[in-house]
Amino acid sequence: MKGGASPTAKEVSRRSWSAVSRLSDTLQRDTVGGCLLLGAAVFALLWANSPWGDAYAALGEVEVGADIFGLHLDLSLSAWAADGLLAIFFFVVGLELKQKFVAGDLRDPSRAALPIAGAVGGMIVPAAIFVAVTLPAGDGAVEGWAIPAATDIAFALAVLAVVATHLPVALRTFLLTLAVVDDLLAITVIAVFYSESIDFTFLALALVPLALFAICVQRRVSQWWVLVPLATLTWIFMHESGVHATVAGVLLGFAVPVLARDGADDNEHGGLAHHFERRVRPISAGVAVPVFAFFAAGVTVGGVGALGDTVTDPVALGVIAGLVVGKVVGILGTTRIVSEVTRASLDSSVKWIDIFGVALLAGIGFTVSLLIGELAYADDGDRAEVVKVGVLIGSLISASLAAIVLRVRNRHYRDLRRAAGDDDAHRTSSAEGRNNAPSPSAATST
Repeated sequence: MKGGASPTAKEVSRRSWSAVSRLSDTLQRDTVGGCLLLGAAVFALLWANSPWGDAYAALGEVEVGADIFGLHLDLSLSAWAADGLLAIFFFVVGLELKQKFVAGDLRDPSRAALPIAGAVGGMIVPAAIFVAVTLPAGDGAVEGWAIPAATDIAFALAVLAVVATHLPVALRTFLLTLAVVDDLLAITVIAVFYSESIDFTFLALALVPLALFAICVQRRVSQWWVLVPLATLTWIFMHESGVHATVAGVLLGFAVPVLARDGADDNEHGGLAHHFERRVRPISAGVAVPVFAFFAAGVTVGGVGALGDTVTDPVALGVIAGLVVGKVVGILGTTRIVSEVTRASLDSSVKWIDIFGVALLAGIGFTVSLLIGELAYADDGDRAEVVKVGVLIGSLISASLAAIVLRVRNRHYRDLRRAAGDDDAHRTSSAEGRNNAPSPSAATST
C-alpha cells in the first residue's frame, strides 16, 4: 500500500484468509483444543453454581428447530450439542480411524497389537469395576456400565503435549492408537447398547445419502455445497432412526478415501481424508467439543455436604474407580500379558513405566463418558448429575497422576539426552511430531 492509499479488495481478502489460516493452524494443536475444552467445562461449572445458575439450566433447555415433515428436529440446545455438534467431532474421529487403518499404525499388526489390546482391556476392566460397585445399588444403576470405559482423546493428548518435551515420540503414537481404537469401541457400544428402538425405515433412508456421499468422495468431489447437504440428510435420517446420530459422523468419515488415486499416502499427495481433516478439525476443536462440554459439564454441586453425598453415591464411585483404577489395570495388565504370550513388543524407546503413565492418562474420560452418561440415564436427571460429578473428579485425578508420572519420566529422558548431547535436536523433532501428526480433538470423547 503506497502513499496512504486504502487497501484493495484483493489485499483485504488476502489478509482475511491469512488470519483464518493462522486460526485454523492454531486449532490443529492438541494443547489448544484441550484448553478450550477445559475452559468451557470450568465456565459451565462456575455458571451453574453461581447465583445465575437457573439461567444456565434454562439456556440448555431452549428449543431450536421445528417438527418438519414429521422429522423431530425441535431439539433443545443441549440436545443439539450432544447429537449435532458431536457428530462433527465423530466425523473427524472417523477420518482418523480410516487413516490409521489404511495408511497408519493400525495397518501394521505387530505395531498395533499392544495398543489395541490395551484399548480392549481399558474398556472391559473399568466396565467390570463399575458393574461390581453399582450392582448392589439396584434401581438401574448398572445401566451406565460403559461410562468409565471411554477415553477423551482431546484432553489426553493435550496433557501429553504439555509434558512431552522429551518423551519418546513412540509414546504419543501408542496413546493415539489406543485412544483411536477406544473411540471405535465406544462408538460401537453407543450404537448397540445406547440407541433407542430402531426405526428400520429411517435407517434405510439414511443409507441413501450416505451412499451418494461415498460415491461423490470416491470420485474426488470435494465441493461443500454437494457434500454438506448429503451429510446433513444422513444425520437427520440417522437421528430419526433411533440410532444415536453421532454414528452418522463416523460412517461419513469412513466413506472418505485415504489414498490418492495413484495409491500414495494422502499426507504426501493431499488425499481427501487428510484434506477434510485439516478443514473440519478446527471446527471440531474450536466449536463442537467446547460447546458440548459447556452444556454437559454444568453440574450443580450444592455445597460441601451435597458434594460429599454425591461422591459417595455408588454411580459416582463406580465412575471414579473405573477411570482411575480400571483404566490402569486394564491397559497395563492387558498389554503386559499380550507382550508375554505373543511376539508383540513395545518400541525400544519406550519403557513399561511410560505405559503406566499413558494408562493413567487414558483415565481422562470427559467427552464420550459424559455423552454415555446422558444416554444411560436419560430418564433419571438426578443420576445424570451424579455421573457428571464422577466423570469430572475421576478425570481430574487421572490427569493429575498422569502428569506427575510423565513429568518424572520426561525429566529422565531429558537428562539422558543432555548427557548424550542431542537435547536440542530431540526437542525440535518432538515439537514437529506433535504439530504435524494428526490427532482427534475431542470430545472427544467422547
